[in-house]
Amino acid sequence: MKIKFLLGFVMGAMVSAGMSAASPAKTSDALTLLDSTFVNVQPSGSGTFNITRVVKIQTREGAIKNHCLVYDYDPLTAFARFKYVRVKHADGKVDEVDLSRAKDYVAPARAIFWGARQIMIEVGHLKPGDVLSYEIEKKGFTYALLTDGEALNMNGESLNMGGETLNSAATTLGGGLSAADDDDERFVPPMRGQFYDIVPFWVDQPTKRKVYSLSLPDTCKLQYKLYQYEGDYYKKEEVKNGRRLLTIALNDQQPFQKEASMVDLYDVAPKLMLSTTKDWFEKSRWFYGAQETYGSFKPTAEAKAIVAEVLKGKKTEMQKISALTHWVADNIRYLGMPMGKGEGFTLHTLDMNMTDRAGVCKDIAGTLIGLLRIAGFKAYPAMTMAGSRVEKIPADHFNHCVCVVKLKDGTLMPLDPTWVPFNRELWSSAEQQQNYLPGIPEGSDLCLTPVSAPENHYLRIKADNVLSADGLLTGTLTVEAEGQTDASVRSVFTRGWMSRWEQTLEAEILKVSPRAKVLSVDYGENPKDYQAAPIKLVFKYEIPDYAVGGKEAMLFKPIVMNNLYRNQQSFLRVGDNSASRKYAFRDGCSRMVNFTETITLPEGYKMQTPPMKSQISNDVASIDASLSQTDNKITLLLNAAFNKRIYEASEWSMFKEVVDSYKKFQNYIYIK
Repeated sequence: MKIKFLLGFVMGAMVSAGMSAASPAKTSDALTLLDSTFVNVQPSGSGTFNITRVVKIQTREGAIKNHCLVYDYDPLTAFARFKYVRVKHADGKVDEVDLSRAKDYVAPARAIFWGARQIMIEVGHLKPGDVLSYEIEKKGFTYALLTDGEALNMNGESLNMGGETLNSAATTLGGGLSAADDDDERFVPPMRGQFYDIVPFWVDQPTKRKVYSLSLPDTCKLQYKLYQYEGDYYKKEEVKNGRRLLTIALNDQQPFQKEASMVDLYDVAPKLMLSTTKDWFEKSRWFYGAQETYGSFKPTAEAKAIVAEVLKGKKTEMQKISALTHWVADNIRYLGMPMGKGEGFTLHTLDMNMTDRAGVCKDIAGTLIGLLRIAGFKAYPAMTMAGSRVEKIPADHFNHCVCVVKLKDGTLMPLDPTWVPFNRELWSSAEQQQNYLPGIPEGSDLCLTPVSAPENHYLRIKADNVLSADGLLTGTLTVEAEGQTDASVRSVFTRGWMSRWEQTLEAEILKVSPRAKVLSVDYGENPKDYQAAPIKLVFKYEIPDYAVGGKEAMLFKPIVMNNLYRNQQSFLRVGDNSASRKYAFRDGCSRMVNFTETITLPEGYKMQTPPMKSQISNDVASIDASLSQTDNKITLLLNAAFNKRIYEASEWSMFKEVVDSYKKFQNYIYIK
């Protein structure tokens, strides 16, 4: 029985039935009747993917969204094409879209120019009630680092209704991509004979059935797990005719309901992870061996000369590591240029990187590894996932490459030159609580980057102000920062035009009041020298009519709590006002704020706002703050700390309690 006939039967049955079971989704722009991928894996590890979608158009907006189909693929490792595209109208008429209209073209690119491609076809005019169906054939493999952080696969599932796979693993797939073609070396994965897949099982529109089916040699030892799904689902696993067959299917799925500041969907939504690799140790040893075989870190005369120059006067282990890490971070720009076969999982040679002075994360990390080895260190590449969790099943859920160096005490220390240009850190704390896998000779299990103490990323603001009876505020403001906060505050100097430095700094004070006038600002002799010391800025200013009111009473806010350096207080933008959360949430980084302000009042004025005091300390955050008046001075003291980057849902109330207490000190002060 042919797939085409069965698909037509399924579509007809769904349409004729009126899809009454899908009544909750009637208001959606489109309804996915079937979302299916069938994967046929060869002994080499190369796979052929048959990706099928059947979508019922329900509104005009749904018709517009689906009138053009686009699919991305990487020509270095895969080939893709439309097998068929058809539209079944409400009156029963079926239109076959002419596949000669399909286009295969270079995909839009920015910063990474590896020649990624897209196939696209215009379906034509659609109307509510139309059913669009299409199938894409893809051959090859997907390597995680080639995706640069984008969705790893457009994985759906196999053509499956009622649990039985309709595709036959023994047949030629679509008459175009046959098993015999899988000998093409271009489509063989870097770990020959190994297969993995990462399948998002969440949906962005109501979906009647979502299925993934896999056929691979029965000699393969397959590990798999459907994560983050508690309901019933269909699963069938069997060995037949020398093939191991697996089908996973979910019915009647609704779009995933997100929460503000939620962790990545891969960490909370349903996903299927599959791998034939034994464990992460095996992957670690392979990653190490691939680079050594290629010769990625072979020293060059130029590199030796740079190491000698950079390490002049550096005596300690950490001085040398720091100097080399920052040299690479500041001198190898981010730009992806292709090397051909092996791109994505092979680190470019040190010679190529030194010549180009450019590369993506793996090449920037590779440059540092090469320089560290010249300096006598044991250094290795490592894969990591910036943005979401990596599971125990060794499917390559990675999108970023870093470096590890072995210290004298045997500790492996992660370094990330890609993320620390003009940053006083060696490993960006925007990546704390993040999995990584070192590629080392003996192999390694998954590692986790540690939490960075909040005091490593402080923002200190001290203001000494005098308020006149006419509302004029004059004062001095000192801003100091370290770590991630230093990099953010200092970006005025390291990433901005020198001619705009003072204008940009003035803009920060203008956020407090558009009438503010900066009298002077002292940023030292060379604020671009981020390695010298934490950033320090000293402003002198005056703000007419800062306090509002009359001769007998006035209102004003402490300047340190009035919209000043808000970008460096990311905790204020986390989440919403919900009392509880279902999913884990994240901030940009652990962080500490230390604010001090004194306001000398006009003679005879007293603070009518009751004195305030707050002391909260829990496992995730803390605040110790007070507002009071002594003689003619109002004093605000505030110290708050947020202890990590990623928080569990159960920690929301503790986090929110501290933030809510912090916000109370942003209120107006009443004096008369």
